[in-house]
Amino acid sequence: MDSALNPFSPGSGRRPPELVGRTSELEAFDTIVARSRSGLTSRGIMLAGLRGVGRTVLLNEMFTHAEQMGWFVVRLEARRDEAGADSTRRRLARGLAAAARSLNKPKVSKRMVRALQSVAAFNAKIGATGIDLGVQLSPGRADSGDIEVDLGELVQDISVALQEEHGTFGLFIDELQDLDPATMSALVTAQHQAGQRDWPFYIIGAGLPNLPRVLSDARSYAERLFDYRTIGRLRPADAQQALAEPATRFGAHFEPDALATLVTAADGYPYFIQEYGQAIWNLAPTATFTAADAKAAVIFGLEHLDQGFFRARWERATPAERRFLRAMSQDNDAPSQTSDVARRMGLKINSLGPYRANLMAKGLVYSPEHGEIAYTVPGMAAYVHRHREDADA
Repeated sequence: MDSALNPFSPGSGRRPPELVGRTSELEAFDTIVARSRSGLTSRGIMLAGLRGVGRTVLLNEMFTHAEQMGWFVVRLEARRDEAGADSTRRRLARGLAAAARSLNKPKVSKRMVRALQSVAAFNAKIGATGIDLGVQLSPGRADSGDIEVDLGELVQDISVALQEEHGTFGLFIDELQDLDPATMSALVTAQHQAGQRDWPFYIIGAGLPNLPRVLSDARSYAERLFDYRTIGRLRPADAQQALAEPATRFGAHFEPDALATLVTAADGYPYFIQEYGQAIWNLAPTATFTAADAKAAVIFGLEHLDQGFFRARWERATPAERRFLRAMSQDNDAPSQTSDVARRMGLKINSLGPYRANLMAKGLVYSPEHGEIAYTVPGMAAYVHRHREDADA
């Protein structure tokens, strides 16, 4: 098969050739867009799931749709390992300023001028960038240095100005669980105020399965502010479609046993589907994919996942942190009790704190519930089992 025509393309946040199994989430966002056009408000959406299930792809789809419908949109990826909250806020400020350039038209309302002044003031206070919005700074809005006050005023000024023009403000945040607590609290508070006062402002977020709990910890009322959507594995029928449809469009087809073999190996995870789809296309000698082709693709695809997807994460951990990950693997992909991890490592439970914190900062584990820890990617335990010698290192 011609690799140049291979429709399968695994990658972080890359849209698959066939986006399936996510109709409910996309329709939920379409409803928000439709209601906003009628001046009606809704709740924002939170997408929660493990890495590799397509959370970022969905977030990008929603962002693109909102942009096409004329929303004022800003996209941000939170990062736990960057240099403090100020860095996140500067990136948010730059994103706001860059997007606000589209609002500065030859004729703008007084409210829009005020919104642009608030964006400029927020940028100046945060120390972000010198993007010129063509307005004079007007002290007294979004420049106090208190992130909750400033973001609240910023959201208000932008939303009220857009409302006058039947517009909508959408803030799309990936890896939301990694946002610093103060900024997260400020944004949740702003969303709460927007809901109470019918401002057209929505936070659309994506994060790990513990995202609902993290948001609730920031503000207890967060559980009522958003439409929470759990993004999990695809159903077998959807996984089959994700493999078969792209192949058919490019002149290939699966024998039933071959398709079943890849669906089973991928276990419903969209990223793995793309890896195995790419592998069988590159390995198969003809346009008819056989069971033998599929078995070879599973071997090759798994090796590729081990060398890239899994190893890249494994190598971020120190030897001591790898002992922690190995101890977790005894529970396979189920959450581990921290007390069990400590016992398996021969340590007291209060000695695990630094390992746990470092692994969370590196994005390798998360806490589903108090006293629990789990891998952020599916199949990590199996990787540890397959590479026991490396795990012992």
